[in-house]
Amino acid sequence: MTIPHLMTLADLTPNQIMRIITHAKYLKNTSLPWLAPQRSEKASRLRMPSQSLFNKTIALLFSKRSTRTRVSAETAAVLLGGRALFLGREDIQLGVNENVRDSARVIGGMCQGIFARVGEHEEIEELAKYSPVPVLNALSSLWHPTQVLADLLTLHEHAQIFGLAEPAERVSLETGKSEKPTRTLLQSPRPLTVAYVGDSANVLHDMLVSYPRMGHKLQVASPEDPKYRAPKPVWDRVVELGCDKNISWGKDPKEAVHGADLVITDTWISMGQEAEKEQRLKDFAGYQVTEELCREGGANPDWKFMHCLPRKPDEVSDEVFYGPRSLVWDESDNRKWTIMALFDLLFGKWNLLAEKPQHPPAPKA
Repeated sequence: MTIPHLMTLADLTPNQIMRIITHAKYLKNTSLPWLAPQRSEKASRLRMPSQSLFNKTIALLFSKRSTRTRVSAETAAVLLGGRALFLGREDIQLGVNENVRDSARVIGGMCQGIFARVGEHEEIEELAKYSPVPVLNALSSLWHPTQVLADLLTLHEHAQIFGLAEPAERVSLETGKSEKPTRTLLQSPRPLTVAYVGDSANVLHDMLVSYPRMGHKLQVASPEDPKYRAPKPVWDRVVELGCDKNISWGKDPKEAVHGADLVITDTWISMGQEAEKEQRLKDFAGYQVTEELCREGGANPDWKFMHCLPRKPDEVSDEVFYGPRSLVWDESDNRKWTIMALFDLLFGKWNLLAEKPQHPPAPKA
């Protein structure tokens, strides 16, 4: 049976994406019951999350520094009854005395899942190719699926402030008649206009293959230099999924924020690009997200702001970042719950993430 690795949200259907963020909300509510609507004293009691990782170990294979991803992964694994084993670049032989293929087999033979934060995307592809257990992309040069899942959960949690989507009626399989939609754990926001202002990096790439399929419109602004635009492997996936029809891309930040309900940016200088700092700051002059930019560009008066963190003041003003428009702290907190949902579904219960029920392959004799 094919092992269910996850490299990007382009690998998932919209239903699977909703399944993950709904499960994340369930885990959040049951682990932090005071966040959920209280119906009774019994309903408000703390409940133990699924212990699907009991007696299991997840290898955290990190070749890049991390705060949110590492803390989220370690605490999520504990809540699921398992252990997260942190393996930094100085801790193991990978890339020193052992190649990726051999390391994947060794780590996969002792752990039940690999959560890998790497440099070039080819590294995680090779890891997944030879790993006998599921590999989950914690970040690569091309994709950052766990961050965008946290962003989507945050949007759905704040659906009320954007306006709710009309729940679709469904047809009963028994009577053939339309039925009123039932209340769900996670409400959906109406279709949004989302502006992204900044570099075409891994966070935006997973936005490009997910937001349009979730019903939202993307308006992107980045400098004209090709290095600031989506690379071919990413854009090929965008077109393959039909997402390009709901994406506009230009160089003017004011055009990008026009009519925007949500404005997002990311770092302009990623890890490994420090030598380009001076040139990048020049190229992104005028791209800082500010009240003035969004007012002059004609953003929705009630627009909100998100950033994956860590944030630098060049990218967004303090007024926006620390002000009432900012959703960054909810977004940061939700990294834990979406990673926990992925650990539960991918490493603990493989069948729950599949379109069709599956079971983990039996160990080879």
